[in-house]
Amino acid sequence: MQFPCGENAAMDRFASFDTFVTVYETGSFSAAARKLAVGQPAVSKSVALLESHLGTRLLTRSSRKLVPTEAGHRFYMHARQAIEAAAAAELAARGSAANLRGQVSVSAATTFARLHIIPRLPLFLAQHPELSVDIQLDDGNVDLFAEGVEVALRMGDLADSGLTAQRIARGRRAVVGTPAYFEVRGEPRVPQELMAHEAIVYSRGGGGANWSFQREGIDVSVAVHGRVTVSVSEGVRAAVLAGVGLAIASEWMFSPELASGEVRRVLTDWSLPSIDLWAVYPAGRMATARARAFVEFVRESLDVDDGQVNAAPAPQGAVAAVLRPS
Repeated sequence: MQFPCGENAAMDRFASFDTFVTVYETGSFSAAARKLAVGQPAVSKSVALLESHLGTRLLTRSSRKLVPTEAGHRFYMHARQAIEAAAAAELAARGSAANLRGQVSVSAATTFARLHIIPRLPLFLAQHPELSVDIQLDDGNVDLFAEGVEVALRMGDLADSGLTAQRIARGRRAVVGTPAYFEVRGEPRVPQELMAHEAIVYSRGGGGANWSFQREGIDVSVAVHGRVTVSVSEGVRAAVLAGVGLAIASEWMFSPELASGEVRRVLTDWSLPSIDLWAVYPAGRMATARARAFVEFVRESLDVDDGQVNAAPAPQGAVAAVLRPS
């Protein structure tokens, strides 16, 4: 088999690149066919034609799964970059971000996305009427490559130095609690007094029972105690709002309650390590135009004032633009 000759040959070959990349990322012909909205025989034929053209096997087929060969893995890396470069070139030629199409897949921490991203999605959707958004909410670090995620919004230190990342914002952490809790237990005046309080401990990265403070060059570390440990930020929020105890949290996590007075900061003359918000892209790939547009939307949507993010509802006009029938 060989690719057809003529003016459509280059386009046919490029389409086969896209098909192979989809098969590689989804792990099967059937899954790739569903994603591409074509029949499975067409996907299988496209990959076979590509292998024939290259003169090498790209995938090892079995009854249970497809395994890329070494040549297949190398080809994938270059084909993926070629597809992304072509998309960027097309966008540049069109001269307008409004022409972005398809679906952008995003991974984000649950609470941050719920408070600061999802309420403003109508603006993004109105700006890009041919785009859809798939948001995977997870406080953990998902495998971007395996999950097909184009960009992840991650907080704190990045454990994997090999990732492609850019910092979007830097936020403050604070010790927070409800007025009702302080009325019963009192407010700590120095970090050491936290040992007499109920602490809500976040068990994921950046959390733990050792809380570190600094003031005027003096570092203080306190081992707190509490009967509630949670693994997701939504649990920290719920426990604090229920008056269970105090917690260290980013001010992003409680921005509505801090603004309303439902939650208060304490030990405000002591500083805590800041927390960074990162846009993280799959290693070895160019950031897609869709992902770059989404990150820019997040950056512009955050009202950053000395590290504090204030969420604001999307303008009604943007909501109407999304809901208006075409």
